[in-house]
Amino acid sequence: MSSEPVIRVRGLTKAYPMYARPHHRLLELLFGERGGRWRREHVALNDVGFDVAAGETVGIVGRNGSGKSTLLQLLCGTLTPSGGEAVVRGRVAALLELGAGFNPEFTGRENVFLNGTVLGLTRAEIEARFEDILAFADIGDFIEQPVRTYSSGMYVRLAFAVAISVDPDVLIVDEALSVGDEAFQRKCFARIEQLRERGTTVLFVSHSSQSIVQLCHRAIWLENGEIRADGVPREVVALYHRATLGGASDPVEGAPQPAAATTAEDIEVALEPCAAAVEFPRNGAFIGGATLVDEHGAHAPYLERGRRYRFGYSLHIESIVDDLRAGMMLRNRTGIEISGALVRPQTGLARTFAGGERMRIVFEFDCLLAPGVYFLSCGAMGVKDGREEFLHRWLDAFEFTVIESAGYGVRAVEPHGIVDLRFDAAIRPLEH
Repeated sequence: MSSEPVIRVRGLTKAYPMYARPHHRLLELLFGERGGRWRREHVALNDVGFDVAAGETVGIVGRNGSGKSTLLQLLCGTLTPSGGEAVVRGRVAALLELGAGFNPEFTGRENVFLNGTVLGLTRAEIEARFEDILAFADIGDFIEQPVRTYSSGMYVRLAFAVAISVDPDVLIVDEALSVGDEAFQRKCFARIEQLRERGTTVLFVSHSSQSIVQLCHRAIWLENGEIRADGVPREVVALYHRATLGGASDPVEGAPQPAAATTAEDIEVALEPCAAAVEFPRNGAFIGGATLVDEHGAHAPYLERGRRYRFGYSLHIESIVDDLRAGMMLRNRTGIEISGALVRPQTGLARTFAGGERMRIVFEFDCLLAPGVYFLSCGAMGVKDGREEFLHRWLDAFEFTVIESAGYGVRAVEPHGIVDLRFDAAIRPLEH
């Protein structure tokens, strides 16, 4: 990497005037600011400074409103700073928002030539790359239709295809890629990997912790327009999640730990079903009082990779059931089943349960998942009147987030993918 930074930011500040009433803007024009009488300022970015080296990939994390998009727009020159400076060297390609730079009345083909020209390509260069752009966007005959007829996914496909076609020195991407489907996102990140290998500097905003950790050399956490952390991606992401997701702090050595919940009455923090939850009809039992706790029995608002957790729920039997079984399943955001378990009553317990009985179902597991968002499903089944049936179940009932653990450590073998299988690996010389 060159010693001269490709991106140099010093004291960068952006403030927006805020008016309590629309006519206050006119009064300010007529009579002047009068010491800020008509307005107040919202500081979106405050005295931010950092360098990005050539070929470096930097991910930016932060809550909505933290200043991430403002920073990217200042770097691209679409906003003027209130103070400080941002210098970017080389050809810049940016994908800041859906369809930015597109004319909705022009066809996709016409917008490719328009947008490519804005990005610095000649007509001959655009014509030479057009088929590659069309193949990457994969929107078929819609390339000849006005882009106002496009879905949001088609917009972002074409916009990203044009942006990467210019072979940029610096690629700046906002959260627009989250609009595309899973297959297209994978294709985009694979292309970003190719650009990285060619030495392109990449700066992007993402809510995907896994993307930040796997793709980036470095991560920056913005909070209220200021840099809270700048460093190793897994460490920055862990700090960010701890601050935003809240929850109990790490236990103090020697301090008494809370007891684990074992019955419905002991539950202090029960999980609420998420918006995506699907409850199936009750058929002789019902599930309630679900909890997700750490190894000390403390409520776990998020899960840290490498630690042990306990998921439990109460099962209330309403009719006679034989061969009772209860289970759970973990799925990712695309619906892929990652792992699950099914448990039967322990030896010595009755095989037949009558109405009115209650029990607690508990599953303990090590969290070996990559950072990201996952869903828990749970259900119970048994034999009723000689037939095996579901008694009650919830699909994708509870959502939880996995984050990196500061104590997980950097290992010689870096895990990739959804699940960390705790590989051991080595590179050994061959004997001649």
